Amino acid sequence: MPVRNPASSSVGFRTLTSCAAAVIVLWGVRQLSSVIAPAFLALTLTIAVSPLRDRLKGWAAAFVPLTVILLVLCALGGAVVVAAARFAGLVPQYADQYRRLLSSAGRVLHDIGVDRSQIRKALSGVDPDRLVQAAQSLLSGLTGTVSAVLITVLVLYGMSLDAAVLQRATGALTTERPGLVTALRGFARDTCAYLMVCTVFGLIVALLDTAVLALLGVPLPLLWGLLSFITNYIPNVGFIIGLAPPAVLALLDSGVATMLWVIAAYCVLNFLIQSVVQPKYAGRSARLSTTVTMLSLLVWTWALGALGAVLAVPLSSFARAVLLDADPTTAWASPFVTGHDERSGEKPR
Repeated sequence: MPVRNPASSSVGFRTLTSCAAAVIVLWGVRQLSSVIAPAFLALTLTIAVSPLRDRLKGWAAAFVPLTVILLVLCALGGAVVVAAARFAGLVPQYADQYRRLLSSAGRVLHDIGVDRSQIRKALSGVDPDRLVQAAQSLLSGLTGTVSAVLITVLVLYGMSLDAAVLQRATGALTTERPGLVTALRGFARDTCAYLMVCTVFGLIVALLDTAVLALLGVPLPLLWGLLSFITNYIPNVGFIIGLAPPAVLALLDSGVATMLWVIAAYCVLNFLIQSVVQPKYAGRSARLSTTVTMLSLLVWTWALGALGAVLAVPLSSFARAVLLDADPTTAWASPFVTGHDERSGEKPR
């Protein structure tokens, strides 16, 4: 009889091996982030239009969904470029207000007992010209995304042509690999539902934010509404990212009172919708617990950068489908990731 190695069969040893493999894979993903991030974005967009593809036949099933995606990307990209150009032209006008704000902050610190030398040392690293330089370099920074856009479009084209073939090939595996097919179909279904939830709530948040900022007289309300829509795909902390720029611009343009109104409005609208209402639907659609969602945001942002933050939930949903749902030996861990036990009939909260 073959001698069985107890170390290799222990749960602890397998867990350590799996963790080590995960670290190595994540390191490799980070090294190839310039390719993997756009490619997975293309996969996510291809899945997003799969319901449209299912209703079409022949060449239309390949090219109509691709055209829809490209039109949406062009509209969104064009809006971002135009808004960034207006922002870059507007920010230099606030250089003097920025200097006066720093001077006022220095006086307040001195009045509460902070030594002047400490104030000068603290403010010496805050150069008002950096604000202008950052705004002026914003457009040039957008050129760095050209390669990612090209990769995304190329992979989108290939996936659109191959979608029908891959769908038939996946169906043919149902008998031989039923667990894998079920897991992949579940991932596609969950991704569509998650994107739908984020898009609907993102539009609601964007419209409300734009209206509030316009009423308060904050410059470029459409830009900040667009930012709110995009950051809505970033779980949990997207609201904070979308709040910072309009709050700072409100401070520079109209003073502290307007900034406080912007913060209050965002806290009421965005926090209520994005952090209270939306997670109930988004978490249910993606089948990821709140804890796993937060950890996913940290891990995928580290591995793939800003695009990893946007794709954090679909990426983790894909990892869950391939590593847990597809393998009966690891299916026991699924409740720890999804936050509920489907076998017991418990519904996600």
